Amino acid sequence: MAKRTYFTYRRTLFPTLYHSEESVRYAENEFQLLDDDVVTVSYPKSGTHWMLEILGLISHDGDPSWVQSVLTGERSPWIETVDGLKAALNYPPPRFLTTHQPFQLFPKSFLHSKCKIVYIMRNPKDVLVSYYYFAKIYAVLEEPGTMEEFVEKFLNGKVVYGSWFDHVKGWLELKDRPNLFFITYEELYQDLRGSVEKICHFLGKELASHQLDEVAKYASFQIMKDNKMSNFSLLPNMDHSKGKFMRKGICGDWKNHLTVAQSEHFDHVYQEKMQGVGVTFPWD
Repeated sequence: MAKRTYFTYRRTLFPTLYHSEESVRYAENEFQLLDDDVVTVSYPKSGTHWMLEILGLISHDGDPSWVQSVLTGERSPWIETVDGLKAALNYPPPRFLTTHQPFQLFPKSFLHSKCKIVYIMRNPKDVLVSYYYFAKIYAVLEEPGTMEEFVEKFLNGKVVYGSWFDHVKGWLELKDRPNLFFITYEELYQDLRGSVEKICHFLGKELASHQLDEVAKYASFQIMKDNKMSNFSLLPNMDHSKGKFMRKGICGDWKNHLTVAQSEHFDHVYQEKMQGVGVTFPWD
């Protein structure tokens, strides 16, 4: 099994197995975004793979053959990882790309690009719980310890990719740019087909009604859970005896895992850090 070690780059933690200081630095300073790129951006455990499935289906008019025959990481490589960066540089346009980077580490070329960015967010309490269970089965991440300990690490940004609060606030500062589209996990969960329509509109992609139905069908949790290309079952460094990558796919699961005291403590920190953001989220 891989050794669970991290390195720090500009005050942000990264796992040593898939990332290197060189790949992170190159992605930030030298990677050139193209005008027809579509980049999925998110804090970890916010619905990234769900969005990648949706975008893969939209790009193929609802036909599932691509998303069911090509691994997620090959369909939409992570530009800050060593292998993902290599794949992205060899990817013929139009490219689908993915990143968990906070805005300050995102490719600087973005500022002169018309590339489209889909930013997905999720209730941070659900993110925390999902992250905790993911760290238990994914040998790339350090052992999370007890839930009590992990709550503190999460609230203090002492986890891979840093603080959820900084990540979301950093990207929300760009919300008025026409090439950015913001959506929440909760919106996808409540109205998947309606959300798919909005994403299509943002991408300038017209799908017929039955094609929208197909996207919604094949991007459903149940079908994705059985898709070996998307459910991480083929990924090394994953201990499936301890749990599944696609655990529940629901909203509000944090209520089953956080104590009242932990939840109240979280709320206190949340209110402090998110004041003045000027955005209302589905979980507020």
